[in-house]
Amino acid sequence: MILEMKNIQKHFGDHEVLRDISLSVDKGEVVSVIGPSGSGKSTLLRCATFLETIDGGEISYMGNCAVKTKPDGEVSYVDAKDLRRFRNYYELVFQQFNLFPHYSILKNLTDAPIHVQGRSKEQAEQTAMELLDKMGIADKAEAYPYQLSGGQQQRVAIARALAMDPEILFFDEPTSALDPELTGEVLKVIRQLAESHMTMVVVTHEMPFAKAVSNRVIFMADGVIVEQGDPEQVFDNPQEERTKQFLRVFER
Repeated sequence: MILEMKNIQKHFGDHEVLRDISLSVDKGEVVSVIGPSGSGKSTLLRCATFLETIDGGEISYMGNCAVKTKPDGEVSYVDAKDLRRFRNYYELVFQQFNLFPHYSILKNLTDAPIHVQGRSKEQAEQTAMELLDKMGIADKAEAYPYQLSGGQQQRVAIARALAMDPEILFFDEPTSALDPELTGEVLKVIRQLAESHMTMVVVTHEMPFAKAVSNRVIFMADGVIVEQGDPEQVFDNPQEERTKQFLRVFER
């Protein structure tokens, strides 16, 4: 098992964003997380990647515990050195690409492998060019982010994440900033990753895509997991009324 989250709780002030959520992801599994805006989907990813601290629960990667809640209710994270080790297990692809605007595309892909993982420049550049070629944008290696379309920038962001050789990739609504034509470009790349058995958790509003590529679909609403199962079960035969209400919107 690559990721295990148990009884996760998260508050923003008096607002309870995540309520006792548990989630596990096995190697090679593609898990799509769907649900209405404000249901806690993105917050769940931010907690899984330590961008937000949890208020209760436990998070483990590769069988090793990174954060736990003590009997007295205190949440305890591993120290900074160990946390850096845990961060090598995953990468997160954001909605807004988050590329370094003053770096070329090639440097966007090679900077972290060289300076964080200690790879040689030659090795990092070879890997980067192979990934850019796989994304269909090898000719953009010397360009800068502003010179690329949104779809191309998101493909660069995915390539940059893959350059770190993570165990699991998280996607936070990777197509929400794109128009429909560019959305297809990015979904095609994620679909290819799924076919290569890359472990992924994808927060998405693209229902046909989630149904087509996922091993498991999780429906969240109001900070809880309402329903989960294989795509056919969740989309074609949902058991919970809240799930049915949500999916009706996409059938119109």
